[in-house]
Amino acid sequence: MTDDESEEFEILEEIERRALLDLPADDDDDAEALDVIELAGGEGEAGSPAKDLTLGGYIELHNRVPAFEGEDGQPYTVDIEVDETAAADGRFVAFLVFVRWAATGAGIMDHAESGDLAAAASADAARQAVLDLTLYEIKAELDAAIARKRRDLEA
Repeated sequence: MTDDESEEFEILEEIERRALLDLPADDDDDAEALDVIELAGGEGEAGSPAKDLTLGGYIELHNRVPAFEGEDGQPYTVDIEVDETAAADGRFVAFLVFVRWAATGAGIMDHAESGDLAAAASADAARQAVLDLTLYEIKAELDAAIARKRRDLEA
């Protein structure tokens, strides 16, 4: 290590030491702790639901579908598809289609699909059941769809 590097290292160590010593004492035992679990469960400030926690709430609040980074590091958006089942009961199933975009966002590169996520007597009811999923559940479905597609391509 050169003298300049040694001096720079010593300066950084001194800054770090002072920063740790200058921290205020944590004597505010009466402070209310932030409950992240409660917030993620839909309770925001003043007890109001976190509107964009679900897929439907996000779309309603932001006037667009959410974007995600998949486990493969690629950008995706999501949409809901509803199909009538082949069964004689006339039920409808809803699933997600994840569109993979070019890194620049200039074009669609590929897509992946979830499995059936909801079944109902009407297309609207099946769609609503998927709109009620949280964005965390949607992200988990995206990563599962990517993994499934990767396995299928390797087989």
